[in-house]
Amino acid sequence: MKKAAFLDRDGTVIHDVHYLAQLEDCSLIPEIIPVLQYLQQAGYILVIVSNQSGVARGYFDEAFVLKTHDFLADMLAEHGIAITAFYFCPHHPTIAVRADLQQDCDCRKPKPGMLLQAAKELGVDLKASLMIGDSQRDLDAGLAAGCRAYHIDDVRRLQV
Repeated sequence: MKKAAFLDRDGTVIHDVHYLAQLEDCSLIPEIIPVLQYLQQAGYILVIVSNQSGVARGYFDEAFVLKTHDFLADMLAEHGIAITAFYFCPHHPTIAVRADLQQDCDCRKPKPGMLLQAAKELGVDLKASLMIGDSQRDLDAGLAAGCRAYHIDDVRRLQV
């Protein structure tokens, strides 16, 4: 079984611009690069898990989220960082432009659905894994999945 470092996307790996809807606005948080390099060298696979309610709200579609993830993967690859997989939740429990996107799903953090799905699909040992994010819902999702959970500010202070 593998160990994973699950990472929130907006506010943890890239700057949070409040509903990223243009690739030009996607930029890495510089302090995350050595953290990701360290985790990768320590044997963790890197997995992005991100709530993307902008899909449900109609700000952008699933194809744009996938395009953004490809763009992000390319940016990180320039630093020798490989993202094993991206998972995102397009739902919102109360607001949606399409009925199928308005749901109280198991994948929207703070629920652990994305982490559980990744563990099953990628062969991840959740007890040996960790979750890093910039909000309490990120940490709660990690803890609910059985991972150790860390706020990004605490990880950055380690200066790996």
